[in-house]
Amino acid sequence: MKRKIYTQLLKWKNSPFRKPLILKGARQVGKTYILNKFGENEFSNFHIYNFEKDKLLSTIFESNLEPVRIIKELSIYSGKKINIEKDIIIFDEIQESPKALNSLKYFCEEMPELYLCCAGSLIGITLSSESFPVGKVDFLQMYPMTFHEFLYALNDDISLEIYNELKQSKKQSDVSHDRLWEQLKEYFFTGGMPKVVASYVLQRKNQQEAVFTVRKIQQGLFESYFKDFAKHSGKINAMHISSVLEDIPMQLSKNIDASVKRYRFKGVIPGKKAYSDLQGPIKWLEKAGLLIKVKICNRAEIPFEAFCKNNIFKLYMFDIGILGAMLDLPLNAVVLSNIGISKGFFAENFVAQEMSVNYSKLYSWNESNSEIEFIKQIDGKIVPIEVKSGIRTQAKSLMHYIKRYSPENAIKITGKPLNKLDHPIIHNYPLYMAGVI
Repeated sequence: MKRKIYTQLLKWKNSPFRKPLILKGARQVGKTYILNKFGENEFSNFHIYNFEKDKLLSTIFESNLEPVRIIKELSIYSGKKINIEKDIIIFDEIQESPKALNSLKYFCEEMPELYLCCAGSLIGITLSSESFPVGKVDFLQMYPMTFHEFLYALNDDISLEIYNELKQSKKQSDVSHDRLWEQLKEYFFTGGMPKVVASYVLQRKNQQEAVFTVRKIQQGLFESYFKDFAKHSGKINAMHISSVLEDIPMQLSKNIDASVKRYRFKGVIPGKKAYSDLQGPIKWLEKAGLLIKVKICNRAEIPFEAFCKNNIFKLYMFDIGILGAMLDLPLNAVVLSNIGISKGFFAENFVAQEMSVNYSKLYSWNESNSEIEFIKQIDGKIVPIEVKSGIRTQAKSLMHYIKRYSPENAIKITGKPLNKLDHPIIHNYPLYMAGVI
């Protein structure tokens, strides 16, 4: 599967300031797969060591953390000689070996010519019992597949050509819009988890079988996340983390005909009703990459953080397919009923997911009873982004924002085709372009 992060891996490889790389992201977003492909395609030899599958690997790091010795013993262990200037080493599930994680510091300092990549559970890495090699590693964040990547997985060259041309277009035909819209509804059902997408593409011609398989895999994925909670946080904390995660789809689904509201703390965990009570579980899920946090600004001014409060924010799911699975939405509700545009929360979650790939922090705006779903800073200027579900695209809040702040540009994301020509300030984008605006 073609993934956008591959280009970033190439930049890392060619950088003269390269350090050992840790690929971050939620479980099952494709970290191991992409590192394997990267190793196969870009290096004469690649050596992968999985610390979860092979517990004996950790013993190599027990006596000391000298890179020369470690490389020699890894070569003996695998039976393959490692060329430190031409080969790549991949440490998979590195969170299972705290000392291997700590060794990255010494590889950075004493063997900078080595190409060394790591993948693993983000929470496991964060909670490592060993000191973390701060400043001695590079990071890349990996996300579920975007809609653009989903089109690549479908092997639909016509749709890909349309999508890529839209980036430079000002207006779009109805026929091209309808084609992408139908595929967007399929993406709303599958989401972007690679295993889910692969199974759907394989069985796509048999809708009944494909739907059953997709939901089964998605169910297994979020059950595995719950097991992770218990493994890394203890029984009581795991119950609280699970309660917060299960509550996010419930709160989102209450916003059917309006913008998603701020996250409410009361009733999520029995006996807990304040931000201080839920701060830990929310932070835990954020670090695990399982939710998207969007802070709410009460002024649209830079810096955004100065106009946000720690306890006022929105929470979205990290993957639109997992959101639908947790709400037990059937295919006909998503595809036939156009839930992606008729239900505001679904459209917003999709936009948040697409935008989070390019922006580490997302913000929204709420002031004087008006609200804009997202605001972002582009070239030092603030651009409001309003998401309107359906084809009813009256934008009262956006007009209020324009009157209040006089932005040079504003964006409205709807179920309509691309049109940048019908307003001097407001550019209309279709929902499926949220990731490339």
